[in-house]
Amino acid sequence: MAIVVNLDVMLAKRKMTLSQLSEQVDITLANLSILKNSKAKAVRFSTLEAICRVLECQPGDILEYVPDSSDTKGGS
Repeated sequence: MAIVVNLDVMLAKRKMTLSQLSEQVDITLANLSILKNSKAKAVRFSTLEAICRVLECQPGDILEYVPDSSDTKGGS
């Protein structure tokens, strides 16, 4: 998977549970779980903004691009 969601890392740094974040961001626990487990196909900017506001972080603290091992540029 190319995009990794580090929501659990930020929650641990902030000593916050997913349930607490769910209440403060006003997003269902189920939807946050889908995001945390990298099962989401998309995320709204408004959702990302709310999460960043509550966790006092940047989007890059939550989302990370990691190239797949099969991703190669050019050919030999």
